[in-house]
Amino acid sequence: METIRFDDAEKAAIVEKIKAYVARELDMEIGGFDAEFLLDFFSEQVGAYYYNRGLNDARAVIEAKLENIADALYEIEQPTEFSR
Repeated sequence: METIRFDDAEKAAIVEKIKAYVARELDMEIGGFDAEFLLDFFSEQVGAYYYNRGLNDARAVIEAKLENIADALYEIEQPTEFSR
């Protein structure tokens, strides 16, 4: 898996959210550098867990859709003397 990277606008938005969270929940003010450091840490150490959860969720959606398609194909199948 490649390292998860954010463009500058995404990174800036996430950094602001981290700063706001730390201020609100921990009653501490941190700068952009510290918030970016935390973002990098979580991206490297925890990001894969979220990424894999997203893949599993996507896989479940696709499997459900494929099951619906298989059911729809079965419904329109025409009877013949041959069965597979």
